[in-house]
Amino acid sequence: MRYLSLLILLFLASYASAQKNVIDKIIAVVGEEIVLKSDIENDFLHEQTRSAIANQADAKAQIFENRLVQKLLMAQAKIDSITVSDTEVEAQLNSQLEEYVRNIGSREKLESYFGKSYEEIKNEMRTPMREQMITNRMQQKIVENVRVTPSEVRYFYRKFNKDSLPEVGDRYEIQQIVIKPKIADTEKERIRNLLRQYRDDILEGKQSFNTLAVLYSEDPGTAAKGGELGYMSKNELTPEFAEAAFSLKPGKISKIVESEYGFHIIQYIDRQGDKVNVRHILLRPRIEEKDREAALQRLDSLVTTIKNGEWTFEEAAFWVSTDKKTSKNGGLLFNAYDADSKLPKELIKGDMARQVNSLQVGEISEPFLDRTEIGDEYKIIKIKAYYPAHTANLEDDWMSFENGLKRKKEQEVIEKWIKERQANTYIHIDDEYKNIKFHYDGWIK
Repeated sequence: MRYLSLLILLFLASYASAQKNVIDKIIAVVGEEIVLKSDIENDFLHEQTRSAIANQADAKAQIFENRLVQKLLMAQAKIDSITVSDTEVEAQLNSQLEEYVRNIGSREKLESYFGKSYEEIKNEMRTPMREQMITNRMQQKIVENVRVTPSEVRYFYRKFNKDSLPEVGDRYEIQQIVIKPKIADTEKERIRNLLRQYRDDILEGKQSFNTLAVLYSEDPGTAAKGGELGYMSKNELTPEFAEAAFSLKPGKISKIVESEYGFHIIQYIDRQGDKVNVRHILLRPRIEEKDREAALQRLDSLVTTIKNGEWTFEEAAFWVSTDKKTSKNGGLLFNAYDADSKLPKELIKGDMARQVNSLQVGEISEPFLDRTEIGDEYKIIKIKAYYPAHTANLEDDWMSFENGLKRKKEQEVIEKWIKERQANTYIHIDDEYKNIKFHYDGWIK
């Protein structure tokens, strides 16, 4: 393997020397993976769109070492067959570019900054983005068995110098009751008839699934790709969709599937282990104004019922709310990042934020429309508790300390893994980069 890597290095070095653009010089080889000087320069440009950089040399050194670590992780990810779908990459790309545009001011300014068109920037980012997402999954696999116990959390807290405890911003515990407007039976039948016609046209060879998905699917993340989702596991899909997708045979098309997103037909593409790749066409029913009004009136009535003491908010959430994720726990919302019910104020957005800002603890909002990725929902919310900014303590911030300790233990596991892989991997660093102050010592051999 070392001999093979050396041959690759010699070939690539001779290739690089023949290039007119010196920025494409190979500056590192990790196993059979290479790092180009242009990789570092491009990463540095992208980093500048996020925040001001005080020391250019230090920033590039950190970017370089991050690339080396990424190459170690990529090598293991290939062995472990860890992949990400095209759909996931495109979604992350769009999100990242939207952030760049917000930070820099406009698409035009972004294009001027990079000296490239928006599509050229996106195309250039696609491969690095895929690698980043794959290596993130590889890291998750490495630390998947890390656990912390209550006694470890208490010991972790006691080790803090009281003057060094972090400050915690405003946080809220929020309960919600959700009502999705009823869809008229005639509208459901209209949608089903359209999907039946699409399915018949595909089976009779009149149209391809891809073409119909591009033309008619209302899933903005997959329509342009002919409806293809990419490889996904069961827990990444809604239960109804997953059941249909995983029961399909090669080349087959499902019957009409109803999920919280709308109505689908699904076509099997391929399966790898516990993941399946399918195409789908999604149609969302239109909501009639009378059904919107009915949802608002139902919530109005619930507010009165709760205020009169006939039901508690928790009981109403259990019996009435259409949101399966929160109805069984009294409507309480949780942070998807760390499963904490105490939501930082900065994470509460849009119509929800406007309602929160106008309420006191224990108050119930007026019914309001919340536009979500699964469609329009009407809600009432209640502020269960408010935690003003304070110095962190174990009683109020147990989850924060638990998550902090878990991240610390995960980092220790990752660092141990990196050092072991450094010792057993062929690594060559260009002389120009050998004097960098690395966090990990094993890069130079």
